[in-house]
Order: sequence, then structure tokens, then C-alpha cells
Amino acid sequence: MQKVGIGIIGCGNISSAYLKAMAGFPILDIRGLADLNEDLAARRASEFGLKARSIADLLNDPEIEIIVNLTVPKAHVAVAMQALEAGKHTYSEKPLGINFAEGKSLYEAAKSRGLRIGAAPDTFLGGSHQTARAIIDSGVLGLPVGGTATFMCPGHERWHPNPDFYYEIGGGPMLDMGPYYITDLVNLLGPVAKVAGFAFAPRSERLITSEPRNGQTIPVNVPTHVAGAMAFRTGAIVQIGMSFDVAGHRHAPLEIYGTEGTLIVPDPNHFGGQVELLKKGGAFEHQETSAPYADGNHRSIGVADMAHAIRSDRPHRANGELALHVLEVMEAFQRASDTGTTIEMSTTVERPAPLSQSITDDHLAR
Repeated sequence: MQKVGIGIIGCGNISSAYLKAMAGFPILDIRGLADLNEDLAARRASEFGLKARSIADLLNDPEIEIIVNLTVPKAHVAVAMQALEAGKHTYSEKPLGINFAEGKSLYEAAKSRGLRIGAAPDTFLGGSHQTARAIIDSGVLGLPVGGTATFMCPGHERWHPNPDFYYEIGGGPMLDMGPYYITDLVNLLGPVAKVAGFAFAPRSERLITSEPRNGQTIPVNVPTHVAGAMAFRTGAIVQIGMSFDVAGHRHAPLEIYGTEGTLIVPDPNHFGGQVELLKKGGAFEHQETSAPYADGNHRSIGVADMAHAIRSDRPHRANGELALHVLEVMEAFQRASDTGTTIEMSTTVERPAPLSQSITDDHLAR
């Protein structure tokens, strides 16, 4: 199958994970890296044996079909719009945009041009999460009635070298970590119908304890503790807690409750992990993971799936409709907190096609 030319804009912390994983997908032909910080682009290109180029050069290269946008959240839509204007498909790091309005404008711009957009996370395509989906789809849980989604930590300033953007508009635990959890829940249960929630920021500034800026403080401009509930169109109700203010907890990342059983789903920030199933009257048992991509960090599988989808003229899984729906859900928690009301979703989405075999298999790539 003919390779798909890839240009990468944004060479920060996450780009290393993408570049390592992309080596495992032969369809991806990385034709250059770019960043506003030219020195950073040059270092990353040297590290991976690639070529550093200007942003304009990538956008004007007719051999590049997909721009992979790994910039900070507040730049996601602006960079993606540039890619669309240049006639390129675009795939962005999460979230799709820093608010639903700009995410929708990007979605509509792509649609009007007949171009594809996609967005992280693609971890829901990992083997453990696809195994969990297959269990739910088998009906062994009975009717799904609820669940919990929990990410709570003391904050990313403990480890990230430049954590400022986590506390700016477009950051915070909901827009930073929420995409992993909510995207996986949509993969497992389908679209969300409405949201209730509360959000606040206990502290106005944070102390960096990572290097090289240990001891500096940064302002907090977003809520850092968010709690609420999502009512899915199926009727299931899932409680969610996202926080950068919690020292530790003992909740599972994701739990799905059905009338006939309970499913423990591993951390949706990873592709693998242990899936556990309890059937009514029994005990939790480990479930064998037979689906691929559970054995490492495959961050870029969403790009590879998009590339195969372009070649075979089929929908790609980490698509714009999914990312836009998740963005609306995440923004709704703040709106619900601000207004004291339940927020109904204006978007919906079909669950992405399941992934039970390698995307490089010929019968899936066609």
C-alpha cells in the first residue's frame, strides 16, 4: 500500500512518544518536523534521523497529506486551520480545541473542504480497551447502568519541565486528562446525552518541583478539581472525578456496572493493562487480552489508522466527530457548575468501529 506523507508541527515533550511509535507503522512516511523554536525542531529531528523544516515548507509540500499537530492546546485549532487551508488532512493532540466553539469551527472547515480531521487520544484503540469493549458488546454485563471514571493526582508540575499550559485556558484536569477517560467511555458505551457537574480551583498558584524550574510558581487560570456525572444516551450514568489537587486515591480508573456484572477497565492513558470481570454472584477474574496494541506505547495509531482509511476510503476511528463530541462533554462540566443546571449535548457520535486485529492487516486496510 502506498505510504502517506506526514508532516509534524510541534516538537515538545509529547513528540518523542509519537515519533517512537510511528516507526511501527510502515504506512507513515515522516517527511519533516517543524516548530516555532527552530533549535528544538533541529534537536528532535537529529534524535530520530529526520529533517527539520519550516512550518511553511511542510504546509507547501505536495507529498505531505497529513499534518500531525503536536502544539500546545491553545494553538491546536490555529495550526489545524493552517493545515486545512493548505489542503492537508490534520490530526491534533488532545483536546481538539480549548472550547467547543472553536472545535466546531475546525470541524465545519474540514467538512466544507472535504478533508479529514482527527485527534488524540487514540489509546481507546489499545488492546485492553478493545477487549473491554468486546466484553460489553457480548452482553455479559447485562444492561449497562452506570460506572465511574477517576483521575486524581497532585498536579503535573511535579514532573513536567514546563507545566504552565496545564494551568492555562485549555488545560486543567478535565481538558488535559478528561479526553482519555471520556473518549474511552464513548467507545464503550456510546455518546453522552447530558452532563451535571461542579468545578473549582482551591489554589491560585502552583509551585514547580520539577527541573529545570524547581522553585518557580505559576498562576492557575482554570479549575483544578472537577466532579460530576454523565448520562449516556443508552441510559447509563457515569460519575467522574478529575483533579490536580488530590494526594492519592484507591479508585480504579474506569469501572462499568451492568445488571449482570461489573467490568474494571485499566488506565485509558495507556494502551494495555489488566481487564477484570465480575459476573453476578462471583468474583473478579482477569480477562485475557486478545486484541493487538496492548504491549506498549502505540501513541500514533490514530494517525496510522487515518492513513489507512485515506488509502482505503473508509472512516477513521479517532475522528473529528468523536473529538468534537468529547470536547462538548468536557466543556459542559464548567457550564453546569457555572449555571447550576444540567447541560444537554448538541452533538452525538457513532461509536468508532472496533479494532480486533492489526490495522496493517490487508483486509482492514482496504
